[in-house]
Amino acid sequence: MANTLYPKWKEALVQGTAGSALTGTLKAVLVDTGTYTYSAAHEFYSSVTGTAGTPQTIGSKTYTGGLVDGADITFPAVTAGPNVEGIVLFLDTGTPSTSRLVAYYDTGITGLPVTPNGGDLPVTWNAAGIFQL
Repeated sequence: MANTLYPKWKEALVQGTAGSALTGTLKAVLVDTGTYTYSAAHEFYSSVTGTAGTPQTIGSKTYTGGLVDGADITFPAVTAGPNVEGIVLFLDTGTPSTSRLVAYYDTGITGLPVTPNGGDLPVTWNAAGIFQL
């Protein structure tokens, strides 16, 4: 699957049911694509399996002309385990069943794929931004 915005999030934006769009806590989580398979039907973080490390908050968010950008992140001390090939962005409400999925990435992310070995895993976003609406 190529990088994409989750259709259910885009649908909620258009319908006005996505809350304040991206004003919440935008987080990223590492995923093993051998365990998690992207689905356009996925809507909330509770659908995501095969995660590695602790979800990280994307700081310094900006929205200019529909372009969403933010600070690069580092996943600290990711426990050794299966390969990590993807990243899922979500708006964290503190409850997985209400935390909306925003974007799925499995290509073009510097440092991925990687096999965790207990060390830190830095993620560098594209210089052009994280995604464009």
